[in-house]
Parts: sequence; structure tokens; C-alpha cells
Amino acid sequence: MHALLALRAVASTATAVALLALCLQPAPARAQAAPAATPAAACPALLQHTFPRLQDESPQALCQYAGKVVLVVNTASYCGFTPQYEGLEALYAKYGPRGLVVLGFPTNDFGQQEPGDAKQIADFCFNTYGVKFPMFSKTVVKGKDMNPFFAELSKATGKAPGWNFHKYLIDRSGKAIAHYDSDVTPASAQLVSAIEKALAVR
Repeated sequence: MHALLALRAVASTATAVALLALCLQPAPARAQAAPAATPAAACPALLQHTFPRLQDESPQALCQYAGKVVLVVNTASYCGFTPQYEGLEALYAKYGPRGLVVLGFPTNDFGQQEPGDAKQIADFCFNTYGVKFPMFSKTVVKGKDMNPFFAELSKATGKAPGWNFHKYLIDRSGKAIAHYDSDVTPASAQLVSAIEKALAVR
């Protein structure tokens, strides 16, 4: 009786060892795992910044605009150039489907022409000019307290904003390729031509 039990135990152990060996065998080539998904495109260094959204202060990473043509503008609600909001929104509506995004950064740096709080600015932009392009919380774009994004734009182009509605154009690779003074309107042939040329590059 004891011998029979011993034989059964040996057989059970042998079966377990065989099953374990089977589990440890490499899978057939046809059952290999699918290749990993292609990683997302790297975010250009210039866009590696995060700013609060104007409407609700929700953090917005500029990396979400990687691969797009970006027009960056420092704005103000009570400036002689304020009607440019209408033209900027028109650019965004026309060229947005092709890859253009306009980013607005309100600032009170020039002539104290943006004195309101975030809600007042957001309401003014939408109710007066129908602005739908991304807008960010009021910021500083000149002097020692200039926000880091504008500091990099100024360095790359050799020109810091001199007044409200200064514009920077960034290509799809994340390189600042041009700047435009406040009196260059959104509808100007100079700016529109540069945007179209940048959009044509893939």
C-alpha cells in the first residue's frame, strides 16, 4: 500500500514538472506580441511651457499645439489695436482646419490697458469680438518678470514686444520664424503670406 502511494506521488510530481516546463517554453513566433505603438511626436523645446487658461485657470500645456503653426499675440482690451481681435479670430477660423492656432496672452504691461480680471477679459473678448481661439491668464511680457515663453520668443527673434498685439509666428517644428509689430494687422499680406507658407510645410 505504501509503495502504491509513493508511486502516485512520484507520478503527480512528474506531471507538475512537465506542465511547468511547458509553461516556460518560448511562445511560437506567430504568437509574439504586437509591436508597441509608435510614440507621440516629441514636444519642441519652445512649447514646453504650461499656462492657466483664461476662462477657468485650468493648466494648459503648450505641447498640445506641437505640429501646428502657432501665432502668439500679447493682447489688451483697451488699446487702439484691440480691434485686431476680430482679425485674429478670422485667421483662426479660416486656417485652423489647416493647422493654425492663435494663442492670446493678455497683459497690462503697456499703458495699463488690460486692468480687468480674468472673467472681465474673457467676457469682453467673447462678447465683443467672438474670440474662440485659446486665451491664457493675464501675464507679464516685458522686463525682468517676463514669462519664460515670451522670454524665449524674444531671444529667438531678437525682438521683445514693444506694445500690445505684438505677434510671433512659430512653424510646425516649433521654431520661432518671425515677429510682427503691433501695426501689422492680422489681415496684412505680409502676415497672411507667412502663415500660408508655414502651413504648406509638413
